Amino acid sequence: MNSNVVVKPSAEEVASAACFWLIDSIAQSIQQTGRCVLALSGGSTPKRLYERIAREHLEALDWSKVHLLWGDERNVPHEHAESNFLMVKKAWLDPAMAASDSKKIPNFYAVPIDPLDPEKTAYDYGQTIRSVLGSTPCLDVVLLGLGDDAHTASLFPETQALESLDGFVANYVPKFECFRLTMTASLINRSKRVAFLVCGESKAPALDVVWHGPREPSLYPAQLINPTEGELWWFLDTKALPACDRAS
Repeated sequence: MNSNVVVKPSAEEVASAACFWLIDSIAQSIQQTGRCVLALSGGSTPKRLYERIAREHLEALDWSKVHLLWGDERNVPHEHAESNFLMVKKAWLDPAMAASDSKKIPNFYAVPIDPLDPEKTAYDYGQTIRSVLGSTPCLDVVLLGLGDDAHTASLFPETQALESLDGFVANYVPKFECFRLTMTASLINRSKRVAFLVCGESKAPALDVVWHGPREPSLYPAQLINPTEGELWWFLDTKALPACDRAS
């Protein structure tokens, strides 16, 4: 496993460690290129990270040089309780905008949801991603979660998005009987830094199979994530660590 692993005792400490890593990563990107393009994840641990940024780190750097994209989104309006955009807005963007300081507010590009036409939504957001990236075909930082079934972003087992070479697609997920919108593995793997945030004992079996196999990406989609030239990081709490890795 060619990656960097950080293990903390609790989900809150995972969020804290990931937050400091993220700010350092963003600062490096800004120093190197003048900006940072960051793809966000939904989920409870990323939410803790976003809240920590809003609470403690709005002055850590010039956030106006940061461009936020969404790695995946539910096919629901932005005001819907399940919207990843709404979660980030409440946790991070609203407090940042309340500060009334342009250097505390990142640029952000929400997925333009049309619940009745997810294919058009995916196409339009793919155009947005290309516009934001410009001549640089890679993201600077991507945050990801891991589902109990080893899915990541909205790349679910045995779904069509797993084989797509497009950057952003509408992915029909039979077990939910609905579409999800998601970055594909091909785009994520062209990133400079990718970090999984994984907490809770329910994730240990999924993490075990992602790390140790068998290798069957169609069944365990997170196995697809392996940045071609970038760094792969795992931020975990002790409960998510597989038993065989705890022993070592």
